[in-house]
Amino acid sequence: MNEEILKAYEIIKEGGIILYPTDTVWGIGCDATNPEAVAKIYKLKQRAETQSMIVLMNGEKMMYNVFKNIPEVAWQIMDLSEKPTTLILDEPRNVAPNIIAADNSLGIRIVKEPFCFKLLERMKKPLVSTSANISGQPTPIAFKDISPEIIKGVDYVVKLYHDKVAGKPSTIIKLTKDAQVKVIRK
Repeated sequence: MNEEILKAYEIIKEGGIILYPTDTVWGIGCDATNPEAVAKIYKLKQRAETQSMIVLMNGEKMMYNVFKNIPEVAWQIMDLSEKPTTLILDEPRNVAPNIIAADNSLGIRIVKEPFCFKLLERMKKPLVSTSANISGQPTPIAFKDISPEIIKGVDYVVKLYHDKVAGKPSTIIKLTKDAQVKVIRK
C-alpha cells in the first residue's frame, strides 16, 4: 500500500489525476487546490463545471484550513454517522475556485479508508473525489465496471482493491451558516 500511496502522491503533486478506491465507490481525484487538475477531471467526465465535485479530508486540521466557520452540528453528524457521509458547508477557502459550487459551498467527506487517509496525510491538502464515470452514466460499483475511456484518461490507476465491490455512494447533507440541515441523498 505504501508504494501505491507514493506513486499516487507523485502524480498528484505534478498536477495529474488518479483513479483510486475510496470508502464508497471508485473515484477520480486530484489536488483540490490545483484548478488545472480539477479542470482535467471535468473534461474527462464530460461534466459541466457548474456541477461541483466533493473533496476528501482526513481530519479537523484540514477542515479548518478550508472552512473558517464549521457548524457544531457538522461534528455531531460526523461522530454519529455509521456510513460515509458528505457534508456540504458554506464559504470554502484555500481550494481551487472551479471546485466550489455556484452558491459558494463545497461538499467534503472525512475518510477512514486506509489508502485515502494515508494519501491525504502525505498530500497535506484535500483530495478531489468524484465517481469514476462519464457524467450521466451509472456509477461503477467495481473496478471492472469502469469504462476504458476513464481508465485511459487518468494519469495513474491505483493498483489496490480491484476485486472489491463498492458500497453505496455517501449520504449527502447540506449545512448552512444559519443552521439549516437538508438531507440531499440518503
